[in-house]
Amino acid sequence: MTERVIKGSGNVFRDIGLENADEILLKAQLTHQIYKILKERGLSQHEAAKILVLKQPDVADLMNGMFKDFSVDLLLSLLARLHREVEIVIKPLAEGEQGAIRVSAL
Repeated sequence: MTERVIKGSGNVFRDIGLENADEILLKAQLTHQIYKILKERGLSQHEAAKILVLKQPDVADLMNGMFKDFSVDLLLSLLARLHREVEIVIKPLAEGEQGAIRVSAL
């Protein structure tokens, strides 16, 4: 039996054919950063809701990876409320490279 290996694009959402795959990946990455910060601080969902100016059920959604109803703008604002500086860098790519959206955290 021969196994077939297909190299992914780096965006699983694109690889499975979802529309708005880049936006979905960006939201997932931003949500993951929010999740990590809240876990590192040991905050309850109630405490996090006060800091984030959200309702507790919305914090529960974020903590469970349900970010569909959150805009990128709101997720960026939540990171700022968690005392994070968010910087967007736009740079040219080499010929033939495909544009990408990446989130990195220090």
